[in-house]
Amino acid sequence: MKVVLGMRYGQPSIREALEELRGANVQRLLVLPLYPQYAAATTASTFDAVAATLRQWRWLPEMRMVMGYHDDPRYIAALQQSVEAHWARHDRAERLLMSFHGIPRESFLAGDPYHCQCHKTARLLAESLALRDGQWSVAFQSRFGPRKWLEPYTDVTLKEWARSGVKSVDVICPGFAADCLETLEEINIRYREAFLAAGGERFGYIPALNDTPEHITALARLVLRHTQGWPETSPSWNAASDAATRRQTKERACILGSPQ
Repeated sequence: MKVVLGMRYGQPSIREALEELRGANVQRLLVLPLYPQYAAATTASTFDAVAATLRQWRWLPEMRMVMGYHDDPRYIAALQQSVEAHWARHDRAERLLMSFHGIPRESFLAGDPYHCQCHKTARLLAESLALRDGQWSVAFQSRFGPRKWLEPYTDVTLKEWARSGVKSVDVICPGFAADCLETLEEINIRYREAFLAAGGERFGYIPALNDTPEHITALARLVLRHTQGWPETSPSWNAASDAATRRQTKERACILGSPQ
């Protein structure tokens, strides 16, 4: 499989990634947004960006899109391993906070499944770690603007815990496939400082899955599952035979007058 990277807000752009695939004469396309939990502002906006490019093409590839993987067993197992690895290197904190990027509450009330999927991810992770009620919680970060966002808020939760006597916390951000400003600066710097200033004594940030082998394996298996039924993923598919068939097809097309 030919794999390319396209950034929703950055470079290389989704358009550039798709044009690279078109240049490679890709006939089947799987789009994998690296957002485990579906939200209209993330996964759906990626679909919009892909569609904006494809509607300018004359010949469209067969296309599928992964709409989320919030409860995928291998994704949950990768999160579990990351938490356990952190605990093995450091003392286990009193509580584990699972912080997800927030969305406006009005989006949730309009039917966006993001809130529910975040809670399911958190519940499955807590169960895999054998955590009891009171040992873990869910909160939402990165709110901005005057509107009400999903609650409870991460910074408020951390301050309340510290003031109530909780001395140590570990924080993980399961909605982020890779570390970024929202995890490294917002969580591990600003929210760390807020927790310690409110009376907390130890703050542990558990990194995003990034390029860990467990994460890459989970994503690879996800891709294979979503490409089932395509000839290239069939055990009987032969690359050399397929290439020969493509050459013969091109030769016949040229004889019929098709442009090179």
